[in-house]
Amino acid sequence: MKLFLFLLMLPFLLFANDTAHHFASNEECKACHSQIYSEFTGSMHANSTPQKDPIHASVWDKHPQNLKQERYGCGKCHTPAADNLNAMKTKGQKALPLAKNKTHQEGIGCAYCHRIESIALHKKHNTNIISKKEKNYFGTLKNNIESPFHGIEKKNNEHMQNGNVCIGCHSHKMNKHGLNVCSTNIDNELNGANCVSCHMQKVEGSVSDMHETEKHAFHGFAGAHFHSNMLTQYVDISLLRQIDNFIVNIDNRTSHALLLHPLRQAVLKVSIEREGKTIPLKETKFARVIGHNGKPAMPWAASTTLKDTMIQANEKRAVPYDFKIQKGDKVTVILGWFLVNPKALKTLGLEKDRTSTEFHEFKKEHFNF
Repeated sequence: MKLFLFLLMLPFLLFANDTAHHFASNEECKACHSQIYSEFTGSMHANSTPQKDPIHASVWDKHPQNLKQERYGCGKCHTPAADNLNAMKTKGQKALPLAKNKTHQEGIGCAYCHRIESIALHKKHNTNIISKKEKNYFGTLKNNIESPFHGIEKKNNEHMQNGNVCIGCHSHKMNKHGLNVCSTNIDNELNGANCVSCHMQKVEGSVSDMHETEKHAFHGFAGAHFHSNMLTQYVDISLLRQIDNFIVNIDNRTSHALLLHPLRQAVLKVSIEREGKTIPLKETKFARVIGHNGKPAMPWAASTTLKDTMIQANEKRAVPYDFKIQKGDKVTVILGWFLVNPKALKTLGLEKDRTSTEFHEFKKEHFNF
């Protein structure tokens, strides 16, 4: 009888031990890492939940896991410190993201990221393997002081050291149709690259109030939403004037597409100032549209890529303009994007949402003739 009860309970015991992690709150880090904490609170990592991100919320509102299963599978990456993450990831369980649950609203927290011990690579999506040592963190400083509040892991963490600690969530996402919805690293081709060097550049200020350093890694996470100005150095814009027309060249020197999420739309705006008047030219748009049966579809329902004009990794895109530049002309070139493709605003109910409708100016160049 005892053996029968043990066997009956074994799956539950294993299930409980699998991801039974407790994480220190982001607020605890504030006391010593005040500047980093300030940067973090304004980042998408801190605002990754449906309650804090209107775009994510609009997609989640339509997700079958929400409407039919009442299970937040997105929590694997969006609320990884959730106290009921197991239930969120398990079919048949019910676990939705709650505004009043503090572990949900921690977002992608400090303690979570600094406890990533290794990354398991999988075909559909990768998985972060979390250290079981609470309040014992991985970092990149070679010389650090002992903290009275947490341990600092001494052993080498290859993912933290090579800047690829991000690929547990940001590598790829394959849906049930075998479509890679969003990818930076599906074939592990970026294993020699460094996500951190671009998106967490060194900035002025100490890493800790207890351990003074001249610079630290920026924890506002430069990206499409915020601090994109930090990434302009990786995209060059030039203009080639010809006899009867001209060409705008966009040189994307990054190791992934200019924009990754299929909801995004990049836009190239060009105008000519001539004799006190501004002449706007036709906008050029870049997007990756996914869909099913020839029509745009949500990420979980899409089975193919309908159109892909997005500027790819290490691509130099030439955009021709049938316009003759004259002496004295000033050409203004603006490259930017919408976080939500304007064609998808109505479907998602985001027509009045400022975050979704605002044009994000990424880079502007002037050329005088």
